[in-house]
Amino acid sequence: MNILLIHQYFLEENDPGGSRWNEFTRLWTAQGHTVTVLGGMMHYNGKEKIDEYKGRHFVKKQQGNVTVWRCHVSEAYNKHFIGRLWGYFSFMFASFYAGLFKAKGKFDVVIVTSPPLFLGVSGYLISRLRRMPFVFEVRDLWPESAIDTGVLTNKMIIRLAYRVEAFIYKKARLINVLTPAFYKALREKKGIAAEKLIQISNASDFSLSEKLLNDFDRDAFRKEHGLDGRFVITYVGAHGVANYLEQLLDAGEVLSDTNVLFLLIGQGMEKDRLQKMAKDRNITNVRFLDSVPKAEVFRYILASEMGASVLKRVDTFKTVYSNKTFDYMSCKRPILMAIDGVSRELVEAAGAGTYVEPENIAEYSRVIRNYLNDPERLVREGESGYKFAKENFDREVLAKKYLDHISSILKK
Repeated sequence: MNILLIHQYFLEENDPGGSRWNEFTRLWTAQGHTVTVLGGMMHYNGKEKIDEYKGRHFVKKQQGNVTVWRCHVSEAYNKHFIGRLWGYFSFMFASFYAGLFKAKGKFDVVIVTSPPLFLGVSGYLISRLRRMPFVFEVRDLWPESAIDTGVLTNKMIIRLAYRVEAFIYKKARLINVLTPAFYKALREKKGIAAEKLIQISNASDFSLSEKLLNDFDRDAFRKEHGLDGRFVITYVGAHGVANYLEQLLDAGEVLSDTNVLFLLIGQGMEKDRLQKMAKDRNITNVRFLDSVPKAEVFRYILASEMGASVLKRVDTFKTVYSNKTFDYMSCKRPILMAIDGVSRELVEAAGAGTYVEPENIAEYSRVIRNYLNDPERLVREGESGYKFAKENFDREVLAKKYLDHISSILKK
């Protein structure tokens, strides 16, 4: 099968962040399929383009067996809301051009993964002009999430977004959603036919975690990075409005009488403000680290006692799975789950950690102090989460399942 994937946030080699599609494409090409990716020139948490891309609109690269066309994204992307919106549209136009004139050969299917939602327009037009089926993936319910977090307020843009969403859902031959809540929302609220919907969730990368579980000097790593003697709770991910990481600063403050250390790894628009807030309030048990490659992320997780999954307290986020939850599970680390809804249900079903109400600092304190007094619980819940993820969220199994669904629409 020859696959064209449009993914604005497809990672560079050794980029930090969620690598779901990097892993899927690696697995598919290893099985003999051909994959070409149209990806953006800016990391979703990056502040500017790397020098290699400045002044250029298209750059062809090879990442293993995957051919990647890096397409223009406006450098206004991380400056303000209008800049972010133009970043989306600039990539939509650039990926459309690349899909027609840069990506060579005959493709069997085009897959678009969102957000951004408007990218579906590019994918649909390419599918029509190059005569192939169009598969659309929903990683986040948009525009609902942007509205709930206050990022999207302009009524005209909101109306446009809902119309584009309805158009894309109508035109897609297959729609993949990442959570059961997304499936329910599209089936019941948006009226999408059941035969058009599939659910291939985020997954755990056991290929990396199992190597480290068998060959990692945890004690040496903790000493080297100043973690010795601390109860480390690691958060890995974006530092944005939606994450509302201020709640971890508040939790650190009320736990200052303990040996708890919150380790926040990643980048985002809110990071500078959060660092200044921690300094101004003299919160010394919250430490910020820049993004690191995924292999290094796993080392930090393994050197921790717990992993934290955190989002702002809004109803839309009750429908999402946090990417890093699955990484914590694959590393046998229990999860401090500050996301209600399906993420909470996942952790509770797996026996892999504890839910704490988002932004409820008294609950943070109570839950974490309980763990401090029960170290055996850490091992028990870590093992339980690992087993559950191995049985239900193994990336290799889900990659094959995804491809089977695509094959079925090609046969039709």
